[in-house]
Amino acid sequence: MGDQFVPIRRRPTVDRALSTPEVTPAPEAEPPWGGYPLKWRSRRARLVSRFGGLLLLVPTGIVVARVADTDMVTPVPQLLAFLPWLLVPAGCALVLMVLARWRFGILWAAAVLAVLGWFVRPYDTGLAEVPDGRKVARIEVLTSNVEYGQGTDALLRTVRREDPDIVFVQECNILCSRALAAEIPRADYPHRKIVEGYGADGSSLLSRYPLRDAPGIEGSLTMPAAVAEIAGQEVLLQLVHPLPPIPGMVGDWRRELRNIRDRAAAVKDSAAIVAGDFNATPDHAAFRKILDAGELRSAAILGGASRTPSWPSMVGRPLGAQIDHVLVSRDFSVDSARFLEVAGSDHRALLVRLDLHDAR
Repeated sequence: MGDQFVPIRRRPTVDRALSTPEVTPAPEAEPPWGGYPLKWRSRRARLVSRFGGLLLLVPTGIVVARVADTDMVTPVPQLLAFLPWLLVPAGCALVLMVLARWRFGILWAAAVLAVLGWFVRPYDTGLAEVPDGRKVARIEVLTSNVEYGQGTDALLRTVRREDPDIVFVQECNILCSRALAAEIPRADYPHRKIVEGYGADGSSLLSRYPLRDAPGIEGSLTMPAAVAEIAGQEVLLQLVHPLPPIPGMVGDWRRELRNIRDRAAAVKDSAAIVAGDFNATPDHAAFRKILDAGELRSAAILGGASRTPSWPSMVGRPLGAQIDHVLVSRDFSVDSARFLEVAGSDHRALLVRLDLHDAR
């Protein structure tokens, strides 16, 4: 037999790529903090979260300073005066963090808002208890910064209309002091202590009660003092006007507020009214130290005008900062407090009604 042809059976060709079973990748673990890393998010989400973070930087820094009870350096002292305003960028940042779905950012913004909300609530009244002893006199006190004398005419109208017993005037230049001398009858305010100046350094103190000299507080602007005799009691009247905390002058601002604090501590056991343009709010640590050192209380807070702004008056309420104050010792209770518009000045005047007690 001849050779037989035996066909070779070939195994069918198998496409290995098609035969390989499909493997589904395991889901990766959730990133730290439960958020979404920048590389996993869309470009829009990254931009939104970054902008929210930028908005939070300033409120976060100011909150840290407030919690740490320090005024720090520029721009912190300036921004502390407008602490409630920071709720706006912090609130916008929270909305952006929610839109970006960044959980850490949401927690960050919510924490800043919570702390800000705590500090911008109406100021604590502090030593709010009514003094012991009977009321021996009711006194109305007006303090007004007339901005280089430009609000003098409005101040004169206010004094005639409100008829306060004691008037503190800051930035009363020489034209202002001469107008007070000419337009306010001596019969109404027979006792006066006036320090003439050609700009913001001038100050005036008018009183229906007898006055005797007392040393003032050292400062770049005049801060005179006198002792009034009211219902048989001696009451220190101290006008204050430290320099503002503008950049480059924060050190001077701190020093002059320390001088006021030292005077408050020295008269802690005496009846006292400390009034004027403090260029500081209760959100400033330096101002709170004055209250603590002299055991003083804010008449505006006790009189129901907590956080009512006094400067700048042109922005309208509720915007602005409360930097004009009447501080009283524990010999006084407060019946009312009102901030009044003074045309020509960038400050509102503060009028308070006090009751003096014979507690000491």
